[in-house]
Amino acid sequence: MDNNKKFITGAEVAVQACIDAGAEMMYGYPITPGTEVFTGWIGGGNKYLQTEDEIAAGFSVCGAVMAGQKTFTATAGPGHTLMQDGFSMAEGMRLPFVSIVAQRGGPSSGTVIYSQQEVTLACFGGNGEGMRIVYSPSSLEEVYLQTRLAFNYAWKYRFPSVLLTDGYMLKTRGVVDLDQFKDLENIDSYPLIKEGEVKHWRNIYTFEEELYEELEKQKKDFEKVRDEISEAEEFETTDAEVIVIAHGLVASASKQAIIELRNDNKKIGLWRPITLRPLDDKSLNKVVKGKKKILFIESSMGQCAKLVKDELDPIISIEMEYLYKPAVGIGVDEIKEFINKNI
Repeated sequence: MDNNKKFITGAEVAVQACIDAGAEMMYGYPITPGTEVFTGWIGGGNKYLQTEDEIAAGFSVCGAVMAGQKTFTATAGPGHTLMQDGFSMAEGMRLPFVSIVAQRGGPSSGTVIYSQQEVTLACFGGNGEGMRIVYSPSSLEEVYLQTRLAFNYAWKYRFPSVLLTDGYMLKTRGVVDLDQFKDLENIDSYPLIKEGEVKHWRNIYTFEEELYEELEKQKKDFEKVRDEISEAEEFETTDAEVIVIAHGLVASASKQAIIELRNDNKKIGLWRPITLRPLDDKSLNKVVKGKKKILFIESSMGQCAKLVKDELDPIISIEMEYLYKPAVGIGVDEIKEFINKNI
């Protein structure tokens, strides 16, 4: 009998993934709906430091990874906002910063459980150009896999990485077979400054031209690894006339809606970005080419749609419709109704 099949919550899945990734330490500050990641990590007897706020947690991660410690943090909503200072430094200095983010409705403290309103913040928050990796899981299995990948790519390519999830996903309990990931290897951490080495590691540039040159270099590095890192799911897209674009839990509901509509011979497909940053532009443009319409469905006022539109080939002209419900869950029946109105 498989001993690694567990009935666990999304938060427990995330914690297990961090342990299996070889994380040694967590720095954080409890905030709903991400608190269970913090308490789950602590409850397992793992090393941690509860900082005075999310600003301190972010900079603690920056300092720890420079010393070679494989570590991470978890936050949500206002804490995610506060953490952008440290995250921007990690982006600028190319530090392997890993964060698990549970989105909550905003602005300000807003609601405390669910939203897709932290997409722009995760991808482009702070004073930088968004050279960071952002995953959007749609299942408990993906919470595990993408957490592991976040650690691996952060340490392989030295770009900060985010698992962008939500309270619904972290509190959902389901059966997860962790044996399917047993062959996934870890990329080891290492000191970014060797013992005894004297190094001036810049995070401030006196002249604009110097910073421009550094950003140009980082952009080239980011584009080099885009094809390896970027992922998307193409579901029933081959003969589809209309393509739904959604991510995270909204994509899960959209997929079920499409399955049911397919039973009524409706030619609908789903394109789901697995990585919001970098976006899989090749998959996107291949799927939507020649289609009649794109239907965007998301729990924000178009934050994912903006990312997608930026990556659409300029030669593609296609009609678009939108179902935007910021900070509100979107169910299968509502999605079916929206699709039926727009096909």
